[in-house]
Amino acid sequence: MSSLAQRFWTRQWWDESRPQYEVVSSQAVVEELSSPTYPYSLSALELLKLIPKISIEEEIEQIVNVYLQNRLMPNDPLGDALHLALASYHHCDYLLTWNCKHLANPNKFQQIRWCNQSLGLYVPTLVTPNQLIGDLP
Repeated sequence: MSSLAQRFWTRQWWDESRPQYEVVSSQAVVEELSSPTYPYSLSALELLKLIPKISIEEEIEQIVNVYLQNRLMPNDPLGDALHLALASYHHCDYLLTWNCKHLANPNKFQQIRWCNQSLGLYVPTLVTPNQLIGDLP
């Protein structure tokens, strides 16, 4: 899917469906969006200003390490593994992402579920914004 389509669906979800959800983010997302190479970073950061940030506890690092050791996520401790660990640890119902290679990927979900269950962690539903448009939580 093109980035233009992703922006369209994300903005539609943000404007129309987001109020139906308790939306949280993290400092990790803020740092990722702060990269000068991230397209539209200033407008994305502006949208996140009023969104509560979940905390990054010490246990999160251990969860990330398990994901990386089991090759569940790419070897970037500040990337996908951290986002999944945060959503799992904090019992987020959904992890909203456009990363269909490592996160919102039905072929990866069984591995993610197995790993989280073996760690005694919650398993969030991994979705793209367009999958939640029109749905009620």
